[in-house]
Amino acid sequence: MFNIGPYQIEHKTILAPMAGVTDLPFRRLCREMGAGLVVSEMVAADPSTWGTRKSRLRIQFGDEPAPRSVQIAGYDPQMMADAAQFNVSQGAQIIDINMGCPAKKVCKRAAGSALLQNPQLVSDILQAVVAAVDVPVTLKIRTGWDRQNRNAVTIAKIAEEAGIAALAVHGRTRACRFVGEVEYDTIAQVVEAVSIPVLANGDISTPEKAVSVLEHTGAAAVMIGRAAQGNPWIFQQINHYLEQGQFLAAPSNAEAGLVMRNHLQALHEFYGEVGGVRISRKHIGWYINPLAGGKDFTQQFNKLDSTIEQRALLQQFFESTQEQAA
Repeated sequence: MFNIGPYQIEHKTILAPMAGVTDLPFRRLCREMGAGLVVSEMVAADPSTWGTRKSRLRIQFGDEPAPRSVQIAGYDPQMMADAAQFNVSQGAQIIDINMGCPAKKVCKRAAGSALLQNPQLVSDILQAVVAAVDVPVTLKIRTGWDRQNRNAVTIAKIAEEAGIAALAVHGRTRACRFVGEVEYDTIAQVVEAVSIPVLANGDISTPEKAVSVLEHTGAAAVMIGRAAQGNPWIFQQINHYLEQGQFLAAPSNAEAGLVMRNHLQALHEFYGEVGGVRISRKHIGWYINPLAGGKDFTQQFNKLDSTIEQRALLQQFFESTQEQAA
């Protein structure tokens, strides 16, 4: 348990913001599965994008409980301040600033983790956003630009001085992207250097790893990204292990099938027929690819172009696996 501004975060498991993944249906599901906090997909600070369908969907909250966190990305302090104010006006209760994304299309515009090359600009952006809104502002960074230029501790101190309420650190440099060893030692150095809550991110995919990372770094919580794709149960499994010291059994086929069917329905309702059919392909693939016969099923599923067909095939898959088990 820790605080981000006035909000008490009950569990030490946080869903990382992921573009194209952490939409409203997935955030709701991860909350149900025990995530202490969920963060929206990245919203561009450029106001010309705010009226697009993609942006409108990204800042929909439905009946999400507090605190509702939205991540913004950009490179201009005033534009970022305006974006923060806009998102608060739309219902955001925490603003998260993206300085961790390694994607080329983000970095080439000097946003995301590219900002780590310019500590003064980092300071200007953070101060502008904190001053612009009366909600907590959080920050996500990497350990630096590349292995020769690690400056996470410096950036963390700048963030604390600017009034940032919590800091998430992905334990790799921008150049490393998602490959190679995670620098948990660097995250520990960040924790030691600041008094605000630090969230450890990077390759945390099991309850044992979560405990190990929390003990090694002293972080307030772990942030889970890719390991939650197709595996929303990871939050309750880590929570249970942290709180009870026991492993929680994996969901049965029947339980997993129900979660997938509900998730599929939520995606169709949120995006409509065309968008729901398209976007559900990756989510269902993440769930089912690891299962016996999963890759063949996914190939079939990805050829379907209607809600009814997708639901029927998913139902059929789990009925057949239950028959085989019986």
